[in-house]
Amino acid sequence: MHKYLPNLYAFIDQYDHNIFKNNITNLGVIYRNYHSKNREKELFKISKACKKKRYKLYVSNSIKLALKAKADGLYIPSFNKTKKFLNNENRKFIILGSAHNQKEIYEKIQQNCKIIFISPIFYVKKTNAYLDVHKFNSLSQQRKVNFLALGGINKKNIKKLNILSNIKGFGGISFFKKKPAFKRPVFLKNKILLNNLKR
Repeated sequence: MHKYLPNLYAFIDQYDHNIFKNNITNLGVIYRNYHSKNREKELFKISKACKKKRYKLYVSNSIKLALKAKADGLYIPSFNKTKKFLNNENRKFIILGSAHNQKEIYEKIQQNCKIIFISPIFYVKKTNAYLDVHKFNSLSQQRKVNFLALGGINKKNIKKLNILSNIKGFGGISFFKKKPAFKRPVFLKNKILLNNLKR
């Protein structure tokens, strides 16, 4: 993965102090909240905390808000099909996206995404359909972007990520909110070494 891009991403919809108490140094924070009346105020609070911890910040689905918060980039969810992101002239402004199948992966590449989260990798409550290891490996053969796993990752199944063939990292929601979170996972030859998980 690009040396300036994190390998780990925490998805949040509001400020959570547990995220910023982590010992992780290579973390990106994706602010994903579409309906809150305090969305902007909450984002600026998160932005301030990210700067203090030197975390990269990405805002979901709003270039205007991302630029206003001086975020590091934009996150495009799978349901967003627009191609207005193609003319991004700011090379430091990174575009991330998520996809569930090959068609959506192609759409995210067309949207100029440098990172694509493939999800859900494991079981999540909102759907019984999940990819698991073999399907992820099949979908992540495209070499033009970096692929990360997302969805249902927990301490019981996280070691399965070691057998994903083209993984550059992973994202999570509840995983990073738990206290204490893990220390510093090390990525070597695209494999995740997770022996230093806190119990």
